[in-house]
Amino acid sequence: MPLLEVRNLTKIFDLSESPFGSRPSAGTSKEVRAVDDVSLEIHQGETLGLVGESGSGKSTLGRLILRLIEPTSGSVVFEGAEVLKTSGPQLRRLRRDMQIIFQDPFGSLDPRFRVEDVVAEPLIIHEHLSRDARRRRVAELLRGVGMDESAMSRYPHEFSGGQRQRIGIARALALHPKFVVADEPVSALDVSVGAQIVNLLQALQREFGLTYLFISHSMPVVRYLSSRIAVMYRGKIVEIGSSEQITTHPQHAYTKSLLAATPEIAAS
Repeated sequence: MPLLEVRNLTKIFDLSESPFGSRPSAGTSKEVRAVDDVSLEIHQGETLGLVGESGSGKSTLGRLILRLIEPTSGSVVFEGAEVLKTSGPQLRRLRRDMQIIFQDPFGSLDPRFRVEDVVAEPLIIHEHLSRDARRRRVAELLRGVGMDESAMSRYPHEFSGGQRQRIGIARALALHPKFVVADEPVSALDVSVGAQIVNLLQALQREFGLTYLFISHSMPVVRYLSSRIAVMYRGKIVEIGSSEQITTHPQHAYTKSLLAATPEIAAS
């Protein structure tokens, strides 16, 4: 049984309801199907890579799965529970088990809070720990992502982008989640720092048995980290299969174009 099942998930944004009061021009559609009838499964302990160009709907899909935004239609089942129909204590439990690592380490950490408070926020909401126990847990989390516990008393702006992303990962792991959406976690970092973060995510997966939906526009990164790859184009999953199958025997024209634009894969 899959850990996560997504069935016919759709999100339509109505442009006529723009909060800025703008309206579509004459002759254009008022609706955008950001996610269009998507179905997929993710199994315990695997990494499913979700790849596609900017605007393909990848991040929207990740947020729909976590119910950070509400879908227009469809179903998300996590460990047998219908995520979109849960509320109260059951939804609270799901929030513990399903977490996200955001793309932008510069914008995802509140600059007003010290690192200790940033990482401790999920613990304050979901756990009943003493202050000392909470501090020990934060220090343990920071060490687990390669940060010194002295970082606890400092502010996010005092750290590099890679260090900030490590802090974000520590926060995401605070509640021992089973499933993590990693939403382009290395796209804002330079190549060498991004490689360190990818290797960290692999190590944490082995240590804690994590399951990832890894979202990226980079086929080489997705191939390196993922056991299976789903290719997304204009809101739809156009191809899904093993990492080897997708990168060596692509079937869809869009997948072939992604690979052709990636010399290090196309030449392999």
